[in-house]
Amino acid sequence: MSETFGERVYWLVAQIPFGQVASYGQLALLAGSPGASRAVGNLMRNSLGRAVAWHRVINSRGGISSKGDFERAELQRMLLEGEGVEFNRRGLCSLERFGWNPEAFSWES
Repeated sequence: MSETFGERVYWLVAQIPFGQVASYGQLALLAGSPGASRAVGNLMRNSLGRAVAWHRVINSRGGISSKGDFERAELQRMLLEGEGVEFNRRGLCSLERFGWNPEAFSWES
């Protein structure tokens, strides 16, 4: 397959079910570029206006990374809570409870 990294990431984000989340690093790994979590973050940050469930992508601790954009972070939390994702007082959700666990697959198929 000849998909770009971005196309792989957007496809993966489309697979995250309602009420579940994935981390930037998890998506980078699944897209074939371990360590490219910042690139995933950039893709999500630049996805407004696209049909992408960007709000389902969070950091590896289970938190929302605002990068100074507190309105977007508030919107992300509101969207996730609307899907039933719960956050504790520290602003973290349980990845054990809400984390997406995709079945193994290969881009080579």
